[in-house]
Amino acid sequence: QVQLVESGGGSVQAGGSLRLTCVGSGFLYSSACVGWFRQAPGKEREAVATVDTAGRPKYADFVKGRFTVSRDNAKMTLYLHTNTLQPEDTAMYYCARQREWVPGDYCTVKMWDAADWGQGTQVTVSS
Repeated sequence: QVQLVESGGGSVQAGGSLRLTCVGSGFLYSSACVGWFRQAPGKEREAVATVDTAGRPKYADFVKGRFTVSRDNAKMTLYLHTNTLQPEDTAMYYCARQREWVPGDYCTVKMWDAADWGQGTQVTVSS
């Protein structure tokens, strides 16, 4: 079965950093588009960053250069290095594998309707 397990969340003060990790299993990781999403209470889930099979990252506008997404296919692991975290970044962060897409939407930084999701890891940023 497809599994995605996130870790690395925690509580930090504004300006702090965290490295989020997602370990995948049950699918051909090297051929998968994977990404990070987040959801705050009462808000819709939103895309943060994605990485395609060639390792090319894409970021949401709100990242503003603060985050770096990367993948290690040998370890079947996806990373999100976050820096200069702000209270607005507080959310549950999920990793996902894109299952299918329509033309033009491959590995795009937007919500994926057809995806496998991890259980999430909480990021809390205080001011």
